[in-house]
Amino acid sequence: MDDNRRDFLRKAGGAAIGLGLGFPLLRGLATASEPGHGIEAAESTQWAMLVDTRKCLDEKVRDACIEACVRAHNVPVISDPEEEVKWIWTEKYEHTFPERVHDRANESLRKRPVLVLCNHCSSPPCVRVCPTQATWKREGDGLVMMDMHRCIGCRYCMAACPYGARSFNWKDPRPYIKNKPLSAFPTRSMGVVEKCDFCAELLRKGLQPACVEAANKIPGKEGALVFGDLSDPRSDLSVMLKRNHTIVRKASLGTGPNVYYII
Repeated sequence: MDDNRRDFLRKAGGAAIGLGLGFPLLRGLATASEPGHGIEAAESTQWAMLVDTRKCLDEKVRDACIEACVRAHNVPVISDPEEEVKWIWTEKYEHTFPERVHDRANESLRKRPVLVLCNHCSSPPCVRVCPTQATWKREGDGLVMMDMHRCIGCRYCMAACPYGARSFNWKDPRPYIKNKPLSAFPTRSMGVVEKCDFCAELLRKGLQPACVEAANKIPGKEGALVFGDLSDPRSDLSVMLKRNHTIVRKASLGTGPNVYYII
């Protein structure tokens, strides 16, 4: 086992023990994330992701990432764009990075497909507007979590999120789950918001997010998605960020996105 893998397992395991991490629906199991509990600030982690849009030009990569996420989290597949539920999906470059597109921009770049998901912002506006604390930024690892039991469906968080990273269940999502629901991750109900949680339930086991694992299984596309600890300069993620020019979405808003892109 190499040093980066060993360090990832150590930190993921430590976060799980220190935070009492359970399913995102069950916030009651995450009480250790409150001040005075869990891992010390000196050992804090900031999980983040790097997306290499060059490798993700391959439709097989994008489809594999989306399918893995859908399967792992019992995400309903609803064809109506007004009611679909999305955790990770594809947007055109011009919609993903509108501040980087101008009238003379290359057409192929404008239409380039880009994988997008929740940015797990360092300063998440969704957390500030939630009246029930159904969404919160977790101490210790920086994940922006959701507790669907607390969600009252006001959708303030959806209005506050500048990235469109949250979906609302307009109907009971369970009939729209493609395969038999996985018991490892709770299904949701009508009237609640949901989103990507960086596969918190897998991090608890020392595993990588489902989308990252799926991308890395495609020959020649290893590193299409890289996940790791942003606070650790030795992590694969930090090394990749140092070696490549990267951008984030809507940096001028000051939300501090933790999903980075190589263009």
